[in-house]
Amino acid sequence: MSSVLFVVTGARTWTLSDGTEHPTGYWAEELLAPYRLLTAAGHDVVFATPGGVEPVADSSSLGEGDAAALAQIPGLTTPLVLADVDAADYAAVYYPGGHGPMQDLAVDADSAALISATVAAGRPLAAVCHGLAALLPARDSAGEPLVAGRRITGFSDEEERIGGLADRAPFLLETALRGLGADVEVTDPWSDHTIVDGLLITGQNPQSSASAAQALIAALRLTRHRPRARGLSETHRTQLVRMRL
Repeated sequence: MSSVLFVVTGARTWTLSDGTEHPTGYWAEELLAPYRLLTAAGHDVVFATPGGVEPVADSSSLGEGDAAALAQIPGLTTPLVLADVDAADYAAVYYPGGHGPMQDLAVDADSAALISATVAAGRPLAAVCHGLAALLPARDSAGEPLVAGRRITGFSDEEERIGGLADRAPFLLETALRGLGADVEVTDPWSDHTIVDGLLITGQNPQSSASAAQALIAALRLTRHRPRARGLSETHRTQLVRMRL
């Protein structure tokens, strides 16, 4: 089957507008649920982070058994360096959330280039919750915001307020996406809500993790990406070897 790249935040804190360093990371459910569904469907999952740092789960996102389950995922503790990743090696790219992406992926040029290349190549791109922060710096071939005119969802301003951080957030994700021209559709807080706009798949919150992953699997069936003739890049080959050790 196909290889899917999970781009995971490497941030451990989110700097709030008052200077407070709020502990964070990725959200466990948003990584675990899609990982389980994709691998059960026969796909390989490869991980990358900015700088290749080991990602950490937000402690507040860990339910019973989650830490043990995450520890068993091959390659998660030894991710690829995002800057070294070649988008052509992967059939699709997925961004889990947590507040971490608001700190690093929201301003990461390598991530933005990967997103732009994935969309331009006609491959599926999926993101859930705060993972959509990675879409903010992405541009299309004309230099316009990649999200402009696209139907998407993401962590709502109301959900951020309920979570207690809206007043100190450097920016609110829903508002920022709307400001770039995105057609953002949100529903009731903490409700499962996934939107599919072509090959762009977005989920509103952790509760949308499974439905977004199922939509991504469906998109992979349609696109059936084949590796390029010259084969896998050395970076991708190294990660697959690590996963199988």
